[in-house]
Amino acid sequence: MRVQSNVLRWLTRTAEPIVELNWDILYSEHLPKVFNYFRYRVGDGTVAEDLTSVTFSKAWQARHRYRDDVAAFSTWLFTIARHVAADHFRQHRQPLPLEEFSQHPDTRTPEDDALRESDFRRLTMLLSKLPERERELLSLKYAAGLNNRTIASLTGLSESNVGTILHRTIQNLRTQWGEGGPLHG
Repeated sequence: MRVQSNVLRWLTRTAEPIVELNWDILYSEHLPKVFNYFRYRVGDGTVAEDLTSVTFSKAWQARHRYRDDVAAFSTWLFTIARHVAADHFRQHRQPLPLEEFSQHPDTRTPEDDALRESDFRRLTMLLSKLPERERELLSLKYAAGLNNRTIASLTGLSESNVGTILHRTIQNLRTQWGEGGPLHG
């Protein structure tokens, strides 16, 4: 009797109407955030584009499993993106350079470019020394632009723990940066 009751609950739950999503709006809203997340994580724009494409493809294929009563769409989508990133890093164990971030068309002078490049290399080196969890939280916060509540939902950490870890990590980076000399503007 208990098995029948569980099966009946399962059938009732799966018989709920599928949430209709406007994929055009969701895609245009979340594409830059997902791309920035991957660009920050892998450093290579082409790889970031590929991983973004894989993420949206997987989301589209799994759209029938999305439940808005369980999580916000962004949380669900970034859960997929984090899995795609983990799969990518399992396949490519070597670290990827982040030099492309320093190439901005709006630079003013060659001196500004040189200082920016130097700062970028220094920041990249400091970030590379961080534990994986801190790098992941930084990329979700600053590259993807997610709030602490969403990051907490994605990582299984509490919201206050996310905030504390991010604060301590930023403070640590500022301290290490200060030990190497002043910032260049």
